[in-house]
Amino acid sequence: MDAQHILVSGAGIGGLTAALCLAQAGHRVEVFEQAAILAEVGAGIQLSANGMRVLHHLGLLPRIAALSFLPEGVEMRDWRSGQLIASTTLGAEAQTRFGFPYFHIHRADLISVLLQGVRENANIQLHIGSAVEDFSQTESQVSVTVSNQTQVADLLVGADGIHSQVRTALFGAEAPTFTGNVAWRGLVPASLLPQDLVRPVTTAWWGPGKHFVHYFVRQGELVNCVCVVEKSGWDTESWTARGDLQELQADFAGWHGTIQTLIEHMDPQACYKWALFDRSPMPQWGRGRVTLLGDACHPTLPFMAQGAVMAIEDGAVLAQCLAAEDSVAAALGRYENIRRKRTAAIQRGSRRNARVFHLDGLQARLRNSAAKFASSALTEGIYSHNVFAEFDSG
Repeated sequence: MDAQHILVSGAGIGGLTAALCLAQAGHRVEVFEQAAILAEVGAGIQLSANGMRVLHHLGLLPRIAALSFLPEGVEMRDWRSGQLIASTTLGAEAQTRFGFPYFHIHRADLISVLLQGVRENANIQLHIGSAVEDFSQTESQVSVTVSNQTQVADLLVGADGIHSQVRTALFGAEAPTFTGNVAWRGLVPASLLPQDLVRPVTTAWWGPGKHFVHYFVRQGELVNCVCVVEKSGWDTESWTARGDLQELQADFAGWHGTIQTLIEHMDPQACYKWALFDRSPMPQWGRGRVTLLGDACHPTLPFMAQGAVMAIEDGAVLAQCLAAEDSVAAALGRYENIRRKRTAAIQRGSRRNARVFHLDGLQARLRNSAAKFASSALTEGIYSHNVFAEFDSG
């Protein structure tokens, strides 16, 4: 297909990655972000090899490596005793096994790398403080209303997140289901902690009705903490809603001393919590010249560390489909067909983990026995996935 004029709604990880992939393929891309300032949202994220393959394809691996932490592995531990339940090796061994590294990175650092790439690319225009309000389409073009002005292009990509306006315009408003889980997050400066309190791995502490995950970001300067609790009475689905540190301490009272120390050193003014809502896999992602990407079409619970990586994969596949097909409709149909099964499996797996992590009693003991043999096998098909090879055979 010849070069297209493409509009992307949303300048998050998915939108920026898609813009870079599309521009690399020769398309003219405009990205619209409703926020006036692209400030830090969220905290740490995990970039597994399947996502790093795409970022390497974009030439961004060295910049990301300079800002990241390379974990040695993943450990699952008992909430009270700290006993090791299961582990998976990462580090150099995983890089050899999967072809690319597994990084921990602060979300703001990843956004900064993507933004730098966008601003250096002559094929991309970034519009900050510009919201995609509405759109209409014909067989030959899509007309988009952006901040009360009309833009005409060849296609529109809704990468506008979990509360996607593009998705709502396509398919109507959606009523998500509260999972019964509330997630806390916070960052702890490593310099405030006792030496060797936090190992150079991702550590997930599993307990009855709760779990606690921590890992280094910013090359080991900060410890990112994500703490999930089954509870009611909180229904705010926002990463920027403040929480009460004393409530978090009460939620994890009686847990291992490492957890207590991490919570004690969190900044009370930078302790956040958000309600976790679930959405079923969508049977259709787009219509005509409009499609969705990332959380707009497959929002994923944070229990497999794959939400951002799935959005990164989306952008690479979309660019390849546009290069291979003769029409926008055919390209978007192929993109959707390639991606739906994989992203739905990740959604379902994340939903399953929400239950598995919080088991108690005999069920927890059976889970722990099974986890010793299953942890590596479960990640093999995720981390080794190659979206470029998949497309060649798709």
